[in-house]
Amino acid sequence: MNNPGRVIGFVNAAHFIDHYSMLIFAAAVIVMGPALGMAYSELLPYATPGFVAFGAGSLLTGWLGDRWSRRHMMVIFFVGIGASMIAVGFVQTPLQLAAALLAIGVFASIYHPVGTAMIVSYADRLGREMGLNGVWGNLGVASSALVTGVIAQYLGWRFAFIIPGIATILLGAAFALTVVHEDRKGSKQAAAQARVAKQDMWRVIVALLIVVIAISTTFNAVTVALPKLFAERLAGLTSSPALLGLIAAGVYVFGAMTQYTIGQLLDRHSLKTVALPLSFMLAPFLYLAANLSNLPLIVVSIGMVMGAFGQVTVNDAMVGKYTAEEWRSRAYAVRYFVGFTAAGASVGLVAWLYQHGGFATMLHAFAGLCLLVIAAALILPHEIRTKAADAA
Repeated sequence: MNNPGRVIGFVNAAHFIDHYSMLIFAAAVIVMGPALGMAYSELLPYATPGFVAFGAGSLLTGWLGDRWSRRHMMVIFFVGIGASMIAVGFVQTPLQLAAALLAIGVFASIYHPVGTAMIVSYADRLGREMGLNGVWGNLGVASSALVTGVIAQYLGWRFAFIIPGIATILLGAAFALTVVHEDRKGSKQAAAQARVAKQDMWRVIVALLIVVIAISTTFNAVTVALPKLFAERLAGLTSSPALLGLIAAGVYVFGAMTQYTIGQLLDRHSLKTVALPLSFMLAPFLYLAANLSNLPLIVVSIGMVMGAFGQVTVNDAMVGKYTAEEWRSRAYAVRYFVGFTAAGASVGLVAWLYQHGGFATMLHAFAGLCLLVIAAALILPHEIRTKAADAA
């Protein structure tokens, strides 16, 4: 039998690595461009295939997690994504870069449908563990900007990929040695914890699809664009890549705090009660950020990140509450396929909007998109708690 705390610890670390690895390029591209003789808007689209694979691959990986082994899939995740990061550090041409970034996206697609399902299976308090898991993912986002900036400044951008790649493979070896495959169908989290009236189920599906597309697209756009946005708009404060990474990391810490708080609230209140007020947060901050710089931009960016990351926790908890164990990886696979496929398109969209109107146009566009999140929260029905949820 696996120790639940140990399993959750490894899965949380995997969430950190998943987001960290996907965003190294977003921070490193600032210094990679001059080194490769390419402009930011020319180089950034090379990440698009990886982000598309991040979502599209989740359908297969989620199915394999349910039908084969979640534990084995996580071993493949650690080793594969580590090797892919190392490969980026050795690329010589843009085509090689695109292939290596694609490999990162393929292996990164394993985590969310498989790892999130493992969290639900081993969690005693779903909201709390989902919130903490979100914190780890958020710390991966924050650390990516910070550590990549520091390593790129002092060791070069190639080591910004190679060093975390080696560390990830070592962590995967520890996971393989200490976590064995286990059937969790008998656990108290095996059954769905909440349900809605049958006639209202369409409202859950529609609300989830709307908010997943809008939030995933915006989340990815913000995390990809933030390092470059700060490099342009914080010029009055600093031009140091390391310090810019530190500021970005500080902003993301507030997102981590929000995810933990939202997770705690989801254990005490229904999804609609938490999601509705949260839905009004993101669009105004995106709109305000469009024309700000220096300290005001940092303050508004904190609100922007808090709104985006809080919504991610709500989305994940929604799937966890409404699905049973034997379908959970596949349910998360569909959720992340839709979300990350939309998010993958956002990378090219960020580059296009930036080229045609700068960050002001980009942020205004995503502010408009996030108005749909309010509509999704309004149509979400009230839930009926199950006996399994009450017992927990």
